Amino acid sequence: MKTLAIVILLGLVAMAHAAQVYEWVDEKGVKQYTQQPPPPNIKNVQQKRLVTSVIETRGPSYSLQQAMKNFPVTLYITDCGDPCKNARAHLARRGIPFAEKNPQKAEESERFRKLTGGGMQVPLLLIGELRTIMGYLESEWDAAFDQAGYPSTAEAGAKPATTAPGAGK
Repeated sequence: MKTLAIVILLGLVAMAHAAQVYEWVDEKGVKQYTQQPPPPNIKNVQQKRLVTSVIETRGPSYSLQQAMKNFPVTLYITDCGDPCKNARAHLARRGIPFAEKNPQKAEESERFRKLTGGGMQVPLLLIGELRTIMGYLESEWDAAFDQAGYPSTAEAGAKPATTAPGAGK
């Protein structure tokens, strides 16, 4: 009986792409599932529509979603030349979404000064509550991103890292 159930289950899986399936009981009392209608002498035929299941796979991986949730990245940056350009490029290369903030704007300057102890050194990287890094040193940033669970390279098919929702607020 178990083998019959397995055969029927495998048959249903194989027919999952079919538009409809007929369910009926033959003259020996065995339940049948077919894509073709049963013989005309069979009564109590049920037509069933099978719908395939779709799992959404677009968007960031689960591990990236968790890193973004637990350790959101904020980059305080100005037009500071190569260090700031390298900082942005680094985030893009790793595919890390981030909020970009300018410490020269009045609404950002007070928080920035608290983070830096009154200095104005940029770039300044915040990785959630995990790390605050002043300046750009690739190896230090990579170690912090690895610790937070961010991918080492941008995920396949991912768009370049852009400013995260709510950035600049």
